[in-house]
Amino acid sequence: MIARSLLTGEVIASYGRQYKVRANQRDFLCFTRGKRSDIACGDQVQIRVQSEDQAVIEKCLERRNLIYRSDQFREKLIAANVDQIVLVIAAEPSFSPDLVSRALVAAEAADVPVLIVLNKSELPSFDVTRERAHSYVELGYEVLETSLKTRPQEALQSLLPSLAGKTNVILGQSGMGKSTLVNLLIPDAQVQTREISEKLDSGKHTTTNAQLYQGTLAGQMFRVIDSPGFQEFGLAHLSVRELENAFVEFRPHLGGCRFYNCQHLNEPGCAVLAAAERGDITASRLSLYQQLHSELKIHHQDYE
Repeated sequence: MIARSLLTGEVIASYGRQYKVRANQRDFLCFTRGKRSDIACGDQVQIRVQSEDQAVIEKCLERRNLIYRSDQFREKLIAANVDQIVLVIAAEPSFSPDLVSRALVAAEAADVPVLIVLNKSELPSFDVTRERAHSYVELGYEVLETSLKTRPQEALQSLLPSLAGKTNVILGQSGMGKSTLVNLLIPDAQVQTREISEKLDSGKHTTTNAQLYQGTLAGQMFRVIDSPGFQEFGLAHLSVRELENAFVEFRPHLGGCRFYNCQHLNEPGCAVLAAAERGDITASRLSLYQQLHSELKIHHQDYE
């Protein structure tokens, strides 16, 4: 390996401003130049080799997509160049419909399909949880019911056809079973995580933004990006048009409003509000849209 040579590789782990990049079938500990870093797990990057196992990221190549959350202060990059979001929710602890819906909006804005994994079907409260999750089925999202701990092989048989051949980023609140799913799909994930943590001297897995694994089970190849659990999901990076288009049930009605710049709040002749009055759009989803719209107005002073 010639020092200072320029290689193209993929970011397979993110630890703050340190990254693990795989290039030419070798792994390099990488840093970015300057203080600001906008690199995500799954990014294709150009690196300049500094030594046997270290390099500097010189350039991030064009992305197919980027999953991230943001508020008025910062952006939290989750993963890039993904084929599918696997959103894990569960009966206990109770999942937050607000956070789930925000994640779905982020996915729609990035044009990335979503698979919802409804976990912990063995619990007595599962029937109530299934009813709560039915609204996502009505919106057209696929929901797979699983018991990752008590019936792992059955869960794998159900999940693998949907994951095969794809780069899947696993999202979910803490406690939903996200780590259980990753460890079920990638049996040595804990070992790989510990090795990288020791190499980067980062200590704990919780400091990781995301980590990419490749696995094969039952002859099915797939890639999984593990990400930390989230307790908030800001969408400050969206515009009003991106926001309205990210609500799948709004789309048939967009363009039917009396005013071309209608924001679907209280304007006369609003096709979205009319659809909500007819029951084609639920009150909770309209309320979420209007809440997000209000947040965006705070974040963007020139928002229209």
